[in-house]
Amino acid sequence: MVDAQRPWKGPILDNHFHLNRNGRFLDAAKDFKNVGGTHLVHVHCPDFSSPPTSLSEHRETYADTIAMANEVRKEHDLHVRVVLGPHPAAFAHQFIKWMDEDGDKGLERACENYRDSIDAALEFVQEGQAHAIGEVGRPHWDVSDEVWDLSNLLLEETMTLAAREGIPLQLHVEGELESTYRDLSEMASRANLPTHRLIRHYSPPQIDESITRGLTSSVLVGKGALDPLLASYENNKTGFMLETDYMDDPRRPGAVLGPKTVPKRTQQLIEAGMDEEMLWKCHVDVPNALYGDAED
Repeated sequence: MVDAQRPWKGPILDNHFHLNRNGRFLDAAKDFKNVGGTHLVHVHCPDFSSPPTSLSEHRETYADTIAMANEVRKEHDLHVRVVLGPHPAAFAHQFIKWMDEDGDKGLERACENYRDSIDAALEFVQEGQAHAIGEVGRPHWDVSDEVWDLSNLLLEETMTLAAREGIPLQLHVEGELESTYRDLSEMASRANLPTHRLIRHYSPPQIDESITRGLTSSVLVGKGALDPLLASYENNKTGFMLETDYMDDPRRPGAVLGPKTVPKRTQQLIEAGMDEEMLWKCHVDVPNALYGDAED
């Protein structure tokens, strides 16, 4: 049960949380609620072993992600926002496989499949059943120049679409390098996308604006994250959110972080001196500005 003496009694949002029908699913969401969690951002997770290869398959898998969100709302009375999109790791492997099999025709097919996945996600956003596109981005491991350049081309194309549609993107990108923020902010500028609509999932906890360059940080609140976050948040004007990147994978229990982590870290942050106004901004104002109000 929720501790009646907890110092923070406002909403608590986990900005990157996967649910899996073959995992703990509703029990994972219950764990989050029982320690004070109120709002989840449920991010689509593909079948990495066999990702969709057609527009209809993308629609079908996204529809199930939305259905899971509805079940969590009904069962646990949690606010759940939905993020849909083509995970860059799944697509990078698909690019490589299809190019190896069929050269330029395979490359063309892979690009078409990526665009189908974006189109399907956008349909659900436009219908109000999803709130952002993601996680999109580029590989976080070494790949060929061809795959890297193609990933960047498609990412910038997706940013242009997001700018036109006025929607946010959740990003999955490489490393903790300042050059990553610089590269992404320059890409957003070319796409005419306001940088705050780029949400860097799995963000490092150092969120000084001179580093983040206007992107919204979704900070992974693992061990050791609180001190650098506390040391840098006052120099961040854009805003930030907290996340676990909970995978709900029965092969990796508790990965990346467990479902109770964000509520617990929220209490630790206020106990360590973060003011309530900043926590309200983190859990309410920033997500509302990006995704729309939680009730929508």
